[in-house]
Amino acid sequence: MKIALAQLNYHVGNFESNTAKIIDTIKQARAKGAELVVFAELSVCGYPSRDFLEFQEYIELCEAAAQQIAAECTDIACIIGIPTENKNPEGKDLNNSAYFIANGKVTAVVNKALLPNYDVFDEYRYFEPSTTFKCIDYKGIRIALTICEDLWNTIENPLYITRPMDELIKEKPDVMINIAASPFAYDHDEERIAILSDNARRYALPLFYVNHVGAQTELIFDGGSLVFDNEGNIADELPYFNEAITYYDLQPDASIKLNQPSTVRANRQTDIEQIYEGLILGIRDYFHKSGFKSATLGLSGGIDSAVVCALAADALGAENVMAVLLPSKFSTDHSLKDAEDLVTNLGCKSETIAIRSVTDALEAVLQPQFEGLPFNIAEENIQSRSRAVLLMAMCNKFGYILLNTSNKSEAAVGYGTLYGDMCGGISVLGDVYKTQVYQLANYINRDKAIIPINSIVKPPSAELRPDQKDSDSLPEYDILDAILKEYIENKTSSKGIIKLGYDEQVVRRVIRLVNIAEHKRYQTPPILRVSPKAFGMGRRMPIVGKYLS
Repeated sequence: MKIALAQLNYHVGNFESNTAKIIDTIKQARAKGAELVVFAELSVCGYPSRDFLEFQEYIELCEAAAQQIAAECTDIACIIGIPTENKNPEGKDLNNSAYFIANGKVTAVVNKALLPNYDVFDEYRYFEPSTTFKCIDYKGIRIALTICEDLWNTIENPLYITRPMDELIKEKPDVMINIAASPFAYDHDEERIAILSDNARRYALPLFYVNHVGAQTELIFDGGSLVFDNEGNIADELPYFNEAITYYDLQPDASIKLNQPSTVRANRQTDIEQIYEGLILGIRDYFHKSGFKSATLGLSGGIDSAVVCALAADALGAENVMAVLLPSKFSTDHSLKDAEDLVTNLGCKSETIAIRSVTDALEAVLQPQFEGLPFNIAEENIQSRSRAVLLMAMCNKFGYILLNTSNKSEAAVGYGTLYGDMCGGISVLGDVYKTQVYQLANYINRDKAIIPINSIVKPPSAELRPDQKDSDSLPEYDILDAILKEYIENKTSSKGIIKLGYDEQVVRRVIRLVNIAEHKRYQTPPILRVSPKAFGMGRRMPIVGKYLS
């Protein structure tokens, strides 16, 4: 049987676009002689649809799209992902389903059994888990069809009490097909390969796995669809961060013949290479799927805003990026020069708006209330919020989306100003630690100097008071980031972190800062997720909790 894998970029709720893309792919696959084309989990509506799924009309539109797709499958079969009504009156109203379509109609329905309900996943909110398992027969081939998480229960510490393949294997299938919506994290590709390889080896069956590619608000899907032989070896690996359609011949002896050169990676990408590509895709899709074209940001001459500006220029085109320089009375001449040099190197647009007159006016208005009190964080934050007001005015006047430039280290410990430098439409670096920002800068400069070297080597500073440095308020970033990663990603206790050799006072202070800054993170823009534990929907903490604060 000739099988086509379709790794496509869908748009949540855009039924017209998703359906057209699926039908166009079916036509391409038919022209190539494919007998079966496989699309990803919930491909008809996009993933995650979240509370759109609570609207009956939404489910009806999904079904209408499926019937439109079925009409194209008179001489070819396809597998699509779709939410369907649960026919059983007990349990949740919906199932997370796969339709097997052939001869112009839906000939089989498979419902997802293992519903993830951790980190960014919330499937049990909407779907009822399947408890019945049956293979699909097509053209003499018996297919064990599963949906994403259904193959992820082979680990040593299983999350679920069942393994769908343990039931399906009893029917002696010839091949496994898994349709998925597996979000990107920089360490996820190797884990994904290991889990899927284990399945192919465990059940001694070839495995075809299809993933989403593209970004849906903060969630990025990296593609990387995979094909394994019946011994668990990778036969093919589709591109990462790009759409692709590939073709395979499944032989009677269960061997797999590729119809194109294999793209299996000889070497895995580094974390920073993956983060770079993921952020580019995340920015591009956020703008295109939201119907916007142009971005703006405050460009300070520091490394964070420089990296965001360079990423935006790569993602959207330099001509669609407006960098706004907003110097205050504390801004240094070299910071302005660094910002101007970056604008020249990128070829993006720029404006300079000095904020001194704005902050002087605000301080004058508050002079009766502040009289006799020393300059402190209040005046510092007036500067940051003045910049935000001006940037948002630019957005309103010219239709820009404001890019937030705060990094994960700052977001973690609350080193930022609410309604000031923490505002924006999308947070580009909110899941990238400061030490990783430096690595990103060096990667961006891998072929030529784009980010000025001075932006990389100078001590980081918010420049909100004379001679200010980040290290005045925070531990050095290499120490801070190591502690943060242990606490946030690895969920290590304070005692556990101290046992690793970090100073007890520093550890307890950092963890306290993380916990008391939760109210700030509740009010930040969506953060592009590149790590296994990002702030936002994947990390849910109480604001007023006492624990470790």
